[in-house]
Amino acid sequence: MVASFETLRTELADGVLTATLDAPPINMIGPELVRDLVTLLRRLTGTTEVRVVVFDSADPDFFISHVDLTRVAEYSAEAAKAGGGPQDAFLGIVLRKLSDVPAVTIAKLRGRARGAGSEFVLACDMCFAARENALLGQPECGFGVAPGAGGVQHLARRLGRGRALEMILGAQDADADLAERYGWINRALPDAELDEFVATLARRIASFPPAAIQATKRAINELTLPTVDAVRADGRRFQESVAAPEVQDRSRELFSRGFQTRGPLELDLGTRIADLPANG
Repeated sequence: MVASFETLRTELADGVLTATLDAPPINMIGPELVRDLVTLLRRLTGTTEVRVVVFDSADPDFFISHVDLTRVAEYSAEAAKAGGGPQDAFLGIVLRKLSDVPAVTIAKLRGRARGAGSEFVLACDMCFAARENALLGQPECGFGVAPGAGGVQHLARRLGRGRALEMILGAQDADADLAERYGWINRALPDAELDEFVATLARRIASFPPAAIQATKRAINELTLPTVDAVRADGRRFQESVAAPEVQDRSRELFSRGFQTRGPLELDLGTRIADLPANG
């Protein structure tokens, strides 16, 4: 599978495609990354050459930080190309298609995956994380919005009602051990063991008959994935909320403190978002 991307580096061996996320400065989801994901998903849908995809990051601190809040309209326009047109101009539709591709998708998590980064991880079939440095979080409520690309849907199913409310409303980071205990990820592993564990599992799955793998994945998807209509509803709610005055005020305050730059705020967003002035 030969492909050229702006924000992904790909390598294919023995049916396993490694897709390395590389979107400096902090791996935000913007139009370029969404465009590359849409292209990748199309190619995965039309090939039997790739049986497993392993996503990792070129940035040791950030797997995917979150969406680029200055380019929501741009990445939404790219997302529409993955669906049926303007009615599907939501990142969640792209991530829903990531869950649907015939290949098995595995997130190999080092660094931070917050907001849409966490939602990307949740859309993958499995996630294995480095115990020493992986963090997941849904900080959207700290901005004044609800997660809009699958976080509510997946976490309610995986964590149960109480824990989903704890993590989404609390807007706090979860380290790999807590994420494993709550069911957010498959396993937390020592960083030194992560690469070999994922590589061995990916090669093992890729060696099995593809029809059996795909049929099993389809059956489990039917039981566990949110409907496309539910994903659209979350996307509409997110886009409408982002424009609210209180959300704009909180966003401006975050940008004044170094949001979307490589610095203390982004590195410790799960803690520092609670330092914003209270509303109401």
